[in-house]
Amino acid sequence: MDGYVSVIKFAVLAFPLLAIFISSPFILWQYHKYGSISPLKSLLAYSFAFYLLCAYCLVILPLPKIEEVASLTTPRTQLLPFKFVSDFIRETSLNPFSPATYLVSLTESCFLVPLYNIVLTVPFGIYLRYYFRCSFKKVIILSFLLSLFFELTQLSGLYGLYPRGYRLFDVDDLLLNTFGGLVGFLLAGPVIHILPSRDVLDARSRARSQRLSGLRRTTAFLFDLFLFSLLSSFIGIITQSCLHCSLDSFWIFLASTIVYFVVFPAFLGCCTPAERFLNLQIVDLDQKPSLRSFYFRLLSFLFIYILIPFLCIRGIDLLPVDFDRTAARLTFLFGLSTFYLVTAGKYLLTSKPLLFEKLSRTKMISSLRPSSQSDHQDPNSPNSTKTSS
Repeated sequence: MDGYVSVIKFAVLAFPLLAIFISSPFILWQYHKYGSISPLKSLLAYSFAFYLLCAYCLVILPLPKIEEVASLTTPRTQLLPFKFVSDFIRETSLNPFSPATYLVSLTESCFLVPLYNIVLTVPFGIYLRYYFRCSFKKVIILSFLLSLFFELTQLSGLYGLYPRGYRLFDVDDLLLNTFGGLVGFLLAGPVIHILPSRDVLDARSRARSQRLSGLRRTTAFLFDLFLFSLLSSFIGIITQSCLHCSLDSFWIFLASTIVYFVVFPAFLGCCTPAERFLNLQIVDLDQKPSLRSFYFRLLSFLFIYILIPFLCIRGIDLLPVDFDRTAARLTFLFGLSTFYLVTAGKYLLTSKPLLFEKLSRTKMISSLRPSSQSDHQDPNSPNSTKTSS
């Protein structure tokens, strides 16, 4: 038991790294699909990731030394089905005619090891049925595939890291893990009647899609920066490999800006690729998309946040020699950093328009059509109600 606890402690420490790794794809997909992020769906998704991490760590940990594994002579595979039954009969102290042995037999490894293999995939079956809405057949197949992945991980010596498998590939584990997924599918029945269904959660998310949160706008901005950097790198590579010339970083930046913020929006309906993926659109104060307004918004942003600061910094270099340019530069950079931080905080924490939005008389809206909760209500949910047409 101490070994299992130590493995779970390791998973708890490693989970923040996994959470960081999956956060961006999860947030992007939720905004793309539903227009908002449901706290309950987020909790379920991250708890599912944490469960898989714990299960994987239980399979591979503790890691032995390579020298110890190389000297092993134990069997690598056990291919006889239901061998755990004969092992239990042979090793258990259970005596059906002696009640005093009942509790003792439940603490023996011949009973606990098969039980742990069943319990290992019970949460997997619950998640598959409730969160992913998998059928009985899919739960069986996916539980078997998950168990097969675990067993092949052990058989391959952690994908070739070890000269041989340091744990046994056991066909009984495949059977018990698959059965555990089946048990989880059955136990998910009460969960479905307690928690709101996925359809209800999805409908609630779409109903909130018209309200633009700071996180959604910031996600679009950061995603635009990411895609813009990829485009810049691509243009730099193409010009160097195909045209056999190395462009200055300024010209690469200018070309990328024209392609990403001028050409793409003309074909995507007044929005950048990131905004299009996240179902966002730039419109004027009359709620109408306009390329003229979009381009004026872009110029206002570049003028306020890039061009003016750049000209101010260059202007400091033109000050008289007897003027303390270093102090002036530090003072300006401090004020500029404060301005950027206040702007970022306002953009992230509020839905108020920023200076460049007021100047361009534009705003960002959601292009995702909301749907009513009743349209996606799960008829088997106790919270569902029948309405007349």
